Amino acid sequence: MIQFIYHMGHALVKIFKMIAGILLLPFCVGAVIALYRVLIENGSIKVTSLVFFAGIVIWTLVYIFLPTPRLIYVFGHEMTHTIWSWFFGGKLKGMKVSALGGQVLTTKSNFITSLAPYFFPFYAVVIMTIFAIGNIFWDWSGYTSLFYFLIGLAYAFHITLTFFALKTKQTDISDQGYVFSTVIIFLGNILILLVGITLFSSDTGVFYAFDLWLKSSTGIITSLLGYL
Repeated sequence: MIQFIYHMGHALVKIFKMIAGILLLPFCVGAVIALYRVLIENGSIKVTSLVFFAGIVIWTLVYIFLPTPRLIYVFGHEMTHTIWSWFFGGKLKGMKVSALGGQVLTTKSNFITSLAPYFFPFYAVVIMTIFAIGNIFWDWSGYTSLFYFLIGLAYAFHITLTFFALKTKQTDISDQGYVFSTVIIFLGNILILLVGITLFSSDTGVFYAFDLWLKSSTGIITSLLGYL
């Protein structure tokens, strides 16, 4: 009886999450629109976008022709679980990392900590953080192109290795439900990219980008409600 109640509760939670994922779809579309608007309105992005995509191309060639650095990816994957668990007040109890896979034990876990490695590009965020701190103390504005190149490289690393990981069954995904997980992963990746592009822009800023996202999303919701 207890097992039946547990399985029923788990199934209801998955249904709730699937509905939540569907309701979040307008915010996914709104995020894409905001990203497009930022790219169009940002005059300085014309040069930086070239080096950003150059970083993507370089990593793609490395991924295709050279051995996959799985150990580096697995370390970033498990560290992301850990960081987001810390963010929610959790503590690290143990971590195992190898080229074949990894495992982390923390005292706090939720859908964000479970899905974070798939939408939070660990190494890209590390580069953003280093650049942000360095720019405060030493004015690294002259190295903006290098920054965007490294972001493109790290972001492409995240995307390709995430797809590689998703080829095998991931309990992080299956436990949260595929519809909900897909929406959260997509939305998280777009928003992180939106922040990365606008963080050091002189034409558009992070708050402006998020305002565009919210307005675009609410506009889509309003339009959909108008058809009901």
